[in-house]
Amino acid sequence: MTNKIKLVHGDGGVKTNELINRVFLKHYGNDEETPLCDSFVFTTNPSKLAYTTDSFVVQPLFFRGGDIGKLAVCGTLNDLTTAGAKPIYISASFIIEEGFDIDVLCKIAQSMGEVCKKNGVRIVTGDTKVVECGCADGVFVNTSGIGIVSKKFSPSQIEPDDEIIITGTIAEHGTAILLDRYDLAMETNVLSDCCALSHLITDLDRELPYIKLMKDPTRGGIATVLNEIATHVGNNVELIENRIPINPQVKAINNILGIDPLYLACEGRMILVVKSGFGSRILQGLKEICGYQDAQIIGHFTKDCQGLVYLQTDIGGKRLLPNLEGQTVPRIC
Repeated sequence: MTNKIKLVHGDGGVKTNELINRVFLKHYGNDEETPLCDSFVFTTNPSKLAYTTDSFVVQPLFFRGGDIGKLAVCGTLNDLTTAGAKPIYISASFIIEEGFDIDVLCKIAQSMGEVCKKNGVRIVTGDTKVVECGCADGVFVNTSGIGIVSKKFSPSQIEPDDEIIITGTIAEHGTAILLDRYDLAMETNVLSDCCALSHLITDLDRELPYIKLMKDPTRGGIATVLNEIATHVGNNVELIENRIPINPQVKAINNILGIDPLYLACEGRMILVVKSGFGSRILQGLKEICGYQDAQIIGHFTKDCQGLVYLQTDIGGKRLLPNLEGQTVPRIC
């Protein structure tokens, strides 16, 4: 591992994991038996609470379908959702570059407030720092959140034949960022999928006991997230190519750019690993919820124990999907 930070260290793949293990876990003294998840769950009688934090450096600050403020709040709410928690409070801290337009900052704050109001969450604390011109790229946002964990959600050991569901079409956030950042002259109505998923805890209340794991496929997309899960579990993941929902325009744009959409970020989708035999039932429940008509069962865990992820292709072959090694799109969130 190099002794200098590179952009690839922030992409959520192999280099990110190396950095976490070499620097943070080494010096934080983290209990090796405590899994490193998007949210930390702890008990305070009589409830379980989940706590999470995240920082946002997306470029551009405003993109088709969202902005850094909306992204920051949705990202934190979604991380709490992965823990089966209903969010209640969040914090919001800003690092702002001298000379940044206050009207633009107002738009960002307004966006954050609207998402909170819509999802019954309050921003209750925060902090603001201003740095000299040239020491930051406009504005960076940090949000932390706390939520109450549903008593019906209890992550359990993943086993062969457990099914994998994605709650909607993939790669739309990553594609939207590419289009706006590089001002690509393409006629398209593609928008970021950025949205809060916290209502899933209520909407899937009866199905939570059969959901073994929830994970939002942000940096590195669904391929990277499933590699992380497969490595941890030890079993292989088989994905079915023609079941993976993707907007035809997103697919075409990525084909033109030579980018694999399986590795592009989603900011409003959730991967659910569900108990074998309950996939169709949970999928039906999702499709009855507004906004989840494109949800699909996209694969399952196998009995093979290499911890690999592969794609069953449309032509009948198998394509290995390795963990993200190189850089895709930096500063995506």
